[in-house]
Amino acid sequence: MMSAVNALFNHPGLRSFLVRMRVPLAIAIAAVVIAYADLRWLWPALAVSMAGELIQLWCFATLDKNASLACRGPYAIVRNPMYLGRFFILGGALMLLGQPWLLVLYAVVYWFYMVNRVGREERRLREVLGAPYAEYCAGTSRFLPGAPYRGEPVLVWDWALFRQNHGWQNFAGTAAFWIAAIAWLATRAGGAG
Repeated sequence: MMSAVNALFNHPGLRSFLVRMRVPLAIAIAAVVIAYADLRWLWPALAVSMAGELIQLWCFATLDKNASLACRGPYAIVRNPMYLGRFFILGGALMLLGQPWLLVLYAVVYWFYMVNRVGREERRLREVLGAPYAEYCAGTSRFLPGAPYRGEPVLVWDWALFRQNHGWQNFAGTAAFWIAAIAWLATRAGGAG
């Protein structure tokens, strides 16, 4: 059964479709979440999502994609911080629905997505970066933060990398979602009073 689930998450046709349709799908899901948002969950959901956004932005400000081994900033303490940040961004948004069972389902689906996506990426990075990457993998956890790798600096922020990695666009998308959610909830709350 697990191999069938992993095969689904690695299916080239499905992956290609989801990549092509990611923007319309994200807009549709965001619209549904906002339409059914529960005001009581707004502040905790926003806090979780913004914590994830900060992690993601920090990643953008330290990652020189495919050019060098990323082992400073958040990458000094965990190999895949961007996926952890994204987990919290999306999880916070789903919290707006006020349905704990949905968060459990999301965590399971995201786990399969992350394990399979990271597996593909790590195979490619081992080919591209070779022995230094293998050594980094041996000294840094895949998903759970730990001590900094070889004493690499953690508090790092490079504006040039942030711009190169389109950090502003990521922030703008997340901010637009939350502005729309807050506006919609304020409108509904105002109409109820």
